[in-house]
Amino acid sequence: MDMPAARRKTVLACLCATLFMAMLDNVVVNTALPRIGERLHAGVSSLQWVVEGYSLVYAALLLTGGSLGDRFGRTRVYLIGLGLFTAGSAAAALSPGIGALVAARGLQGVGAALLTPGSLAIIRQVFTDERERAKAIGTWSSVSALGLTVGPVIGGPIVQHVGWAGVFWINVPIGLAALPVAARTLPRLPGRARGLDLPGQLLSALGVGGLVYALVEGPGKGWTDRWVLAAGALAAVGLLAFLLVERRTAEPMFDLRMVRDRVLVGAELSGFVISFGVFGALFFLPLLMQGLMGWSPTAAGIAALPNTAMIVVAAPVASALSTRFGPRYVVVTGLGLGALALAGLSCYGSHAHYLEYIWVLMVLGLGMGLTFTPVSIAVLRRVPPQQAGMASATVNTMRELGGVVGVAALGAVLSSRMTASLTGPLERLGGTGAQAHQIARAFSGGTGAGLPGAVRVAAAESFVDGLHLAMRCGAGALAVAAVVVAVLLKPVGSPLPAAPAPAAESVPVGARD
Repeated sequence: MDMPAARRKTVLACLCATLFMAMLDNVVVNTALPRIGERLHAGVSSLQWVVEGYSLVYAALLLTGGSLGDRFGRTRVYLIGLGLFTAGSAAAALSPGIGALVAARGLQGVGAALLTPGSLAIIRQVFTDERERAKAIGTWSSVSALGLTVGPVIGGPIVQHVGWAGVFWINVPIGLAALPVAARTLPRLPGRARGLDLPGQLLSALGVGGLVYALVEGPGKGWTDRWVLAAGALAAVGLLAFLLVERRTAEPMFDLRMVRDRVLVGAELSGFVISFGVFGALFFLPLLMQGLMGWSPTAAGIAALPNTAMIVVAAPVASALSTRFGPRYVVVTGLGLGALALAGLSCYGSHAHYLEYIWVLMVLGLGMGLTFTPVSIAVLRRVPPQQAGMASATVNTMRELGGVVGVAALGAVLSSRMTASLTGPLERLGGTGAQAHQIARAFSGGTGAGLPGAVRVAAAESFVDGLHLAMRCGAGALAVAAVVVAVLLKPVGSPLPAAPAPAAESVPVGARD
């Protein structure tokens, strides 16, 4: 697509600004939860859904968002998503009660699911030169990762000086400014004339949504809880039915060739595993810094800046290296560095000084930056332009699921090891094994501050023991994935051909988009 360089830069800036906003909302609200609970009189379970409602809807509808963009035109669907996300942000800030806030968070999730896949697909269309496209994807990826990691840094001061609603109001001026700019500058990309595949969209939303619900609620409610088991069953049945429907339908929303192509599988596995290890670690690291080391939320967020800085530095470097040498070596290096960082984190306890483990944060950020960009480049190289939205949605879904699975799995390892380690000391203090399990759940959830002195000391030591094992497990997962991905991403033949057009295909839908 022939477009002046200045307009291409404006397009990229607009896409990055709105993507940052969507990614930021994954994490920034965490810092506001205590104030929200106090002002809206909400309990712990309601506060969980303020966070999880967004993640659940976002992950469940990503594939649908990519499919709708390919069908109706990516710019049109992107603008609708941006409008919904901005409206949801304003509704969240104005929420009079916890129910309204959870509903508004769900609306934000719908908007984010519509705008995120289209963002990368539009970059594919606008930046036709491969080197220029790689640089644009590098910028896009660094902004995406930046939004996820900078949330705690800016969330604390906003809540402290503006109030809990400030973490939602921050999105509104960005969205209102971006809407007219996007409508004026984004290209009018036509969609493909094809059916909507409503059964596929319903089954994918139910399957992914059920899986996310089970993984999020399982550690807290217990894996045998009836609602967790029901959600797990819904996920299994829904995803299996989805694959069967997509295999038989003439115009699927998800091309099953994407799960048979080893390059695409390798790229998606990389996105899943790096999120599994890194976001699992980033979830528990603040508990170590705040709960055991005594850092304030704002100070702990600022302490994570070396991680953020390395992401920003590494992403453009990764795009240049991927263009010159291919994504394979860069991705494998990023996964290896992630494994090294998690293994390094398992060497430090509650008495460590910040300067001793700052290198872990830097290596972790470097691993993230070197992985995110090449994964996107590898996928977009491999699929035809008509399926760029679908491919982008698949990558983002795998990343989102990787983070959720990482928190659940590593949290289960931490809690199990902590319980086993705490049982002996607690029994010597007059407690029981059942109490050890309860304390482990409370402590790993950040709510163990009110424990008696001797019990708290024992719980802190057991928490560190559990955290070390969880980080070693995460490091092992990344190391194994690096070997597998090195094999999967070996150069192969030509990219996937475009999917056969329906027999009755007519003028492209959205040609006037």
